[in-house]
Amino acid sequence: MAVAGVVSGKVIYEQEGVYIHSSSGKSNDQDSLISGILRVLEKDAEVIVDWRPLDDALDSSSILYAGKDSSSVVEWTQAPKERVHRGPEHVNSYEAEWDMVNTVSFKKKPHTNGDTPSQRNGKSKWSFLFSLTDLKSIKQNKEGMGWSYLVFCLKDDVVLPALHFHQGDSKLLIESLEKYVVLCEAPQDKRILLVNCPNKSLSQSFENLLDEPAYGLIQKIKKDPYTATMVGFSKVTNYIFDSLRGSDPSTHQRPPSEMADFLSDAIPGLKINQQEEPGFEVITRIDLGERPVVQRREPVSLEEWTKNIDSEGRILNVDNMKQMIFRGGLSHALRKQVWKFLLGYFPWDSTKEERTQLQKQKTDEYFRMKLQWKSVSEEQEKRNSRLRDYRSLIEKDVNRTDRTNKFYEGQDNPGLILLHDILMTYCMYDFDLGYVQGMSDLLSPLLYVMENEVDAFWCFASYMDQMHQNFEEQMQGMKTQLIQLSTLLRLLDSGFCSYLESQDSGYLYFCFRWLLIRFKREFSFLDILRLWEVMWTELPCKNFHLLLCCAILESEKQQIMEKHYGFNEILKHINELSMKIDVEDVLCKAEAISLQMVKCKELPQAVCEILGLQDSEVTTPDSDTGEDEHVGLTACSTPAFQSNSLPVLAASGARDDSSTQISLSPDVSRLTPA
Repeated sequence: MAVAGVVSGKVIYEQEGVYIHSSSGKSNDQDSLISGILRVLEKDAEVIVDWRPLDDALDSSSILYAGKDSSSVVEWTQAPKERVHRGPEHVNSYEAEWDMVNTVSFKKKPHTNGDTPSQRNGKSKWSFLFSLTDLKSIKQNKEGMGWSYLVFCLKDDVVLPALHFHQGDSKLLIESLEKYVVLCEAPQDKRILLVNCPNKSLSQSFENLLDEPAYGLIQKIKKDPYTATMVGFSKVTNYIFDSLRGSDPSTHQRPPSEMADFLSDAIPGLKINQQEEPGFEVITRIDLGERPVVQRREPVSLEEWTKNIDSEGRILNVDNMKQMIFRGGLSHALRKQVWKFLLGYFPWDSTKEERTQLQKQKTDEYFRMKLQWKSVSEEQEKRNSRLRDYRSLIEKDVNRTDRTNKFYEGQDNPGLILLHDILMTYCMYDFDLGYVQGMSDLLSPLLYVMENEVDAFWCFASYMDQMHQNFEEQMQGMKTQLIQLSTLLRLLDSGFCSYLESQDSGYLYFCFRWLLIRFKREFSFLDILRLWEVMWTELPCKNFHLLLCCAILESEKQQIMEKHYGFNEILKHINELSMKIDVEDVLCKAEAISLQMVKCKELPQAVCEILGLQDSEVTTPDSDTGEDEHVGLTACSTPAFQSNSLPVLAASGARDDSSTQISLSPDVSRLTPA
């Protein structure tokens, strides 16, 4: 530990309103409350915890007095214009918890200058910082006992002053520290969290893990892969090292290959054995031919959509409309209407009257299901562990919702309330699957676009029909997709695959999050709307999302190989791509890959099955005679997309005109929970 000087570094966590109760008052029944700021910083591969007074000069006006039972004596005044400042990592993070407590300020009580703590070299004697490697344990307050506080105990048995969190609780800090160290409750006192406890069973039950989320990432991945991957796969090996090595120096250096084995073992059913798994095929180097240049068009306009509707409301030229959506997406004004067709909620050949009747029927069905869980009493829920667990998971996930979008901004925002209600109703709709963490990521864009509880639910139910296998307990859907992705990438670039295998990354576990929730956390909120509507057209081939993965990995290949990234660095690099990927560029590259494969005459059968390509007779020019010859080859019946009259986007990802502005509907007043 050291008296805090000026520390620079990457801010991971920052919180004002963290007080030390210094007991420096003249009388025994008074505490001196020293207001400070607490930070967690990354600096030179080290994690530093730093607390200092808000005013390092610490004049007497910064000291507040309260009785020992300070929570009942200090007067609080609302300060709505003030904000609790946290680091940029927190502001932009999808993992940022709901800000439940308003910032408060205190009315100061009079005191004399003699009550001021002494200074040390111009700094407060209370300032401190320490490296996380020196931390031995953390003691927490009892629940319901006033302000939340923490006491840090270091490995040299130095006990630091208790830090009292007057502006919120300490949960965010604990979560931030858990990204770097393993914490678990001490057997003799559950209020004490021990650092790097290595002996916890890897078979910890799913229910206990949700209640006690601090047992290390191996356990988290094993029973809750969504949460583990959402909080940052880049930290996976840090947790694995910490949870395995304990205090034995001989175990401090685990080879990356062993770490990879632990990772593959940790996700149930996800360890891949090439000798046993169907779909593996020895793929020799194949000449795929030249990759075509692909161009994208502008989003489908309201005028274009209207021209394709007949007098009774049927959609005409459906295939052509899907092609246009695939090539350019939709203007935002159309999404509320067209997504219902893309997701299968509305049949493409239905009339306007038929759709009106369908909505009435689905509205009744939805509210009957909603009434089922709304009418469950607290006593009944106590006896229904599954429903109770579903509710707990949903509330936890809703609190994680991306609130960078104004639609979900604020504590009592009706959008957040409806997310909860729709997800609880889905548990009634599919009670066997119920709720699994990650589903809220799939729902939030749908509710944002629909602005209607019932329509959002049925679109979500349709989307879940596609994504169901991702969330099943055995995770067979995730396993299959990783195998298929590995097969496709090997065909495209066997050298890159060989390099990944040499770094124990050949099974592409770092793509887990991409596949689990369809890139939801890799692109901005508006970009994910574009990406999803393109994928929902089911063009130009089956499993197009796997080609999107290939396109991203291909773009990162040079950096990964030239910088000789190992297992840890690959995980970290892929994780840090989040919010940095150009959606239009990736769509261009992925489509170009699909067209390149379609034209290949020697495409392996395993690849044909993954992409849904069928054997067909395709006429190709004979290079020697100039005559056409019929060759039996595997090809995809993809239509030739034309968009000559509109601005296009080339494979470089640069549009030749200014980007379209999307007007967002300010009307959120209709989002009133039923």
